[in-house]
Amino acid sequence: MRGLADRSGANANTVVRLSQALGFAGYEACRNAFQDALRQGGEIYGKRAEELSGKDSASVLDAIREAGHRNLDSAFTAESRDAIDKAARLMLGARQVYVVGVRSCYAIADYLGYTARMAFDNFAPRAGTPGDIRDRIALAGPEDVVLSISFRHYSVETIAAHELALRQGARTIAITDDPKGPLARGADVVMLPEMHGPQPLPSMIGTFALAEALVASMVVQSGEALANITRFEQRLQEAGAYR
Repeated sequence: MRGLADRSGANANTVVRLSQALGFAGYEACRNAFQDALRQGGEIYGKRAEELSGKDSASVLDAIREAGHRNLDSAFTAESRDAIDKAARLMLGARQVYVVGVRSCYAIADYLGYTARMAFDNFAPRAGTPGDIRDRIALAGPEDVVLSISFRHYSVETIAAHELALRQGARTIAITDDPKGPLARGADVVMLPEMHGPQPLPSMIGTFALAEALVASMVVQSGEALANITRFEQRLQEAGAYR
């Protein structure tokens, strides 16, 4: 940031204020968004796969490993930690929490919702179809939270759920890749994990880390989570779910 400020003839505070004026939480989020835009452009999955053609396996695996470390680190920056804490507090105080994610984001939404339901009874069961998603979010109101997960290409079902939640007056949390994207608009909390890597679909390592961090942060802040998790585990053991 200081290097950019020096080259532009401004000071570091001016760069931060410019980032915030553009709608970003701070300089780091602004920088990441522009880096991703330059790196990805209008890429599609097919183009990403095409770029893998002819490369040797060892170099691809090395690139995935290196990018994975960077993506994981992005989930724990100072800005991200603040967002995790705010999102956790919102969800702990909600009457009901709805987690929305489809296609490549379905597994993350399912994992987040399942692990959260072990500890907290205010997490709604995952919706299974687009119709179910709309039906459930239509029940949300100002006392509820809708957490939506989607990245380019953005799933229309998830966008529709986010927009419906806003119309219903619900609090909203977005895990996405663009602070100006459709899920970030109007959201109370926006989390922007980095998704670098040569694989056909953008990496989800940082996103899974955020899901784990959100649940862990809620458990830390809750006085009832331990008893709920213990009871959940005991019931499954008694039901013969584990071996």
